[in-house]
Amino acid sequence: MSQPEDLIVNIISLITYITLMANNLKTNSFQTLDDLLRAVLEDLLELSFEVSTTKSAVHGSSSEIIGALFHLENPRARLSRTETKGTPFSALGELFWYLTQKNDLEFIRYYIPHYNTETDDDKTIYGGYGPRLFDFEGKINQVQNIIKLLNQKRSTRRAVIQLFDAKDILEPHKDIPCTCTLQFLIRNEQLQMFTSMRSNDAFLGLSHDIFTFTMLQEIIARALEIEPGRYTHSVGSLHLYEKHKNLARQYLKEGVQSTKSPMPAMPLGDPFSVIAKLLELESQIRSDQIIDANTLEMDNYWKDFVRLLQIYHYSKGHNYVLAKKIQENLSNTIYQTYINKRLERLVNLQKCPIQN
Repeated sequence: MSQPEDLIVNIISLITYITLMANNLKTNSFQTLDDLLRAVLEDLLELSFEVSTTKSAVHGSSSEIIGALFHLENPRARLSRTETKGTPFSALGELFWYLTQKNDLEFIRYYIPHYNTETDDDKTIYGGYGPRLFDFEGKINQVQNIIKLLNQKRSTRRAVIQLFDAKDILEPHKDIPCTCTLQFLIRNEQLQMFTSMRSNDAFLGLSHDIFTFTMLQEIIARALEIEPGRYTHSVGSLHLYEKHKNLARQYLKEGVQSTKSPMPAMPLGDPFSVIAKLLELESQIRSDQIIDANTLEMDNYWKDFVRLLQIYHYSKGHNYVLAKKIQENLSNTIYQTYINKRLERLVNLQKCPIQN
């Protein structure tokens, strides 16, 4: 081969390499969670599954994108509208777990049993975000700190919450934070959020993380009396395990989902007093206490959260009748699809009689 031909081949190889790298770096902007998930999973399925880690013994090898970055333009479009990834109950449970400001295993395994495999002592989850957000090192409420800072200086770039700590890798733990930092910036009177993660499971973890973090974004925005803005998610290692390849393909086969059904806007006003009440109600629901959400002195937005917790509890206990009764009182129709799916599954399992 002549030198000019060698040069052409080298240039083509370089262009191909640069194109592949550009495709693997998520610099895209999306309107909904489903738009984002589709793009991520499509790219990861096209890559070879050759990365082997400590989790490969259980999940198999993985495909991987290093240095992924993407934007969710509407942070309220945080729920998947699909059969495969529409999981608001476990996502809401994880959010409430953070808001308890604790890392108790008993709380989170009620919503996500997988956490039973992530505990060091059968009592807590070492990497749980609750204490790190609200009681870091036993003395720092990082959420209130950044709210105070942003109120004092709206243009600050210092409103950063640290979740991963240097001491997390001094000793082995079954679970350490996948999230490094959460940064909040007020621009054009909207609260933008930038999440930085060291590692993210694209099939199991990504949708939950975006739900909980954008909910935290909106909570903080309401405390600052402004609207939430763009959400940005960056990941050092974004990966898809071989074990989840067929599930990812099944998700993609469901097709493009509607972009017209975001969650409703959180009510104006300081949300933390309502959140404290919601946590009390969650505990009561879990203890099988009867609660009439219609009589609660809070906005329908929050009442629907109570009803979702009730529906989860009753369906978990195979009580179709009570779950269906609560469903009829929901004020927002966006949740109906998820409830119908859960109740249909309950009927198909034939673990409870349906009464007229």
